[in-house]
Amino acid sequence: MNRRRISIGAAGVVIAALAIAAAIIYKPAIAPISPPAPDSFDAQLKREGARVVALGDCAVCHTAKNGRPFAGGLPLATPFGTIYATNITPDPRTGIGAWSEAAFARAVRHGVSRDGHLLYPAFPYVHFTRMSDHDIAAAYAYLMSREPVQATVPANELMFPLNFRPPLAFWNLLFLRPGPHEADASHDAQWNRGKLLVDGLGHCASCHSPLNAIGGEKAGHAFDGGIVDGWEAPPLNVLDSAAKPWTREQLVTYLRTGRASEHGAAAGPMLPVTRDLATVPADDVEAIATYILSLQKGASPAPERVATREATSAGQRGAVLFNASCAQCHGAASPMQTIGERPTLAFSTAVNAGTPRNAVQMILNGITWHGEDSINYMPAFSGVYDDRQIADLVAYVRGAYATKPAWPDAQPLVAGLRKENSAR
Repeated sequence: MNRRRISIGAAGVVIAALAIAAAIIYKPAIAPISPPAPDSFDAQLKREGARVVALGDCAVCHTAKNGRPFAGGLPLATPFGTIYATNITPDPRTGIGAWSEAAFARAVRHGVSRDGHLLYPAFPYVHFTRMSDHDIAAAYAYLMSREPVQATVPANELMFPLNFRPPLAFWNLLFLRPGPHEADASHDAQWNRGKLLVDGLGHCASCHSPLNAIGGEKAGHAFDGGIVDGWEAPPLNVLDSAAKPWTREQLVTYLRTGRASEHGAAAGPMLPVTRDLATVPADDVEAIATYILSLQKGASPAPERVATREATSAGQRGAVLFNASCAQCHGAASPMQTIGERPTLAFSTAVNAGTPRNAVQMILNGITWHGEDSINYMPAFSGVYDDRQIADLVAYVRGAYATKPAWPDAQPLVAGLRKENSAR
């Protein structure tokens, strides 16, 4: 009798657990609609939507290399495989043309697609959940007013069992905290606007924070720095400990132009972000800078100047390469240094970083030509120098310009990053 009761009780527990799991996992579909006409949206709302979409960097992730804007297909590398960004143009078959505003809002705030399947958190809905109703409506109006692009994106390439979406519901229980942004009365309106943009729409912590073993942002380590597409997203909470502490004005200029006179130029995944921020009102970027600078942990004691190191063979070889390919822009007497607003490498964030990752990536990839912003241009050297030569070059730059200890030999890192870059 006791065994029977135990069996019945255990079965009841299992059934209840399955029912709870089903309730957590199941998300109903929202009925499709006919794509609304672009002129059905208020013109001012669409203009505001362009601002919201730029602040959210939507084009950065949803546009493939040489692809149509917002048509998806960009590969997003994760530790678990590759996710391809979706098509968010108003094409009814391959994009979001059949999505109502309610379906769009649910995806933005809860990570659920119109048909009920769960979205991978490479889409930063854990931050977008803080967006206001008005901002979501504006973004919807803007995106639904764009030209539809029929484009089917590649299937995701994720390891098992992460290619199975239902477990994402339990990931959301751990990391998704839906709800509006609450203003902090102890700070002024600009700070609160900056917090809303940084923590919400701008989702800065998604890139600039380390991730845990299951892809969530590590608790207690927000803005401590992360890795994105092979680049280091540097910590945002130690800007006052840089070789030259960042000022608010420098940070605003960097975010709007992609360069700061005493810190360096944006490259890699950050470069298109600055190009988006160049299109939004200055007030938004000033608020972002104000909030970020309030996150500082406090300047650490100024490091003692590292004693001049005996020239190594790597550094000597690197000096030859630097004089051949770099000195015309980065040398002390170069025109770029005297009239071109390029910062000295002594203050460069990449050169003073804890690892040579970004310095290597900068040399491998350069900064693409962008018309009137050609001051930010730097040619790529991936096809010019081999792994040993690039490692020698970063060894020389570190020793010649930084006040910090030498990096370890970068050749294995160069080889690994070159391979990763070629796969993207």
